Amino acid sequence: MFKPLDPLLHSELRLAVMSLLLNVEQADFSYLKEQTGATAGNLSVQIDKLSQAGYIEVEKRFEGKRPQTLCRITQQGVKAFEDYVDTLKTYLQLGQ
Repeated sequence: MFKPLDPLLHSELRLAVMSLLLNVEQADFSYLKEQTGATAGNLSVQIDKLSQAGYIEVEKRFEGKRPQTLCRITQQGVKAFEDYVDTLKTYLQLGQ
């Protein structure tokens, strides 16, 4: 019997955001939007879900007069991502 995949990370956009955040110290909303091709509204909702789960931290601030949203992956998020990948690997071994 296989361990179930984390439904929070099994979403394409949330998985993409987490993958991007694994490779940088932090990323702003514009960068994530550009890299994922998501709409601002959809990305905002998915960031909120990841933040509520404790997988990412979101910092909202101003740079001059412009609002800026910065995202960073948490240790809990790194662990959840690693567990997701490990679980996925067990599924992939089925065909071997």
